[in-house]
Amino acid sequence: MRVLIVAALALMAGACAASGGAESGAALGPTPFPIERGAAPPPPNEAQGQTAPPEGASAGGIDFGRWRQADPASYAPAFQTQIRARYAGRSTAQIRADLEANGFACEDSSRLDCRIEIMERQCGFDWYVVLERNRPEPVAGFDQMCLGAR
Repeated sequence: MRVLIVAALALMAGACAASGGAESGAALGPTPFPIERGAAPPPPNEAQGQTAPPEGASAGGIDFGRWRQADPASYAPAFQTQIRARYAGRSTAQIRADLEANGFACEDSSRLDCRIEIMERQCGFDWYVVLERNRPEPVAGFDQMCLGAR
């Protein structure tokens, strides 16, 4: 008797599992996401990216140091100190012109935001200088993010 009950329960569970998948998919209805094939923008072209800054002083005068081997925890504050000293007392237009001469791409909307963003091997490197309208000195930094294990 127990064997019959266990077999019947197993058959009912199997039947529910087999039909439950079809019913649950139908109950959800169509996908809530629009299907617009071919509407996604193409991936960025790596040839359009910025070039890596030199290790050491650039032609424009900013010293990027040995950034490939740098520890971001110590390199970033040193980079900010250099940038703040370099741009003390300068206008936003002067800062922008100098950063662009050193390889930064700048946007100036509600604040001046200048960056160098590159990929080298499997690592992304980002130098940034931001000057907000109500702050007397720029905020500068350096980030590094590597994909996968080394």
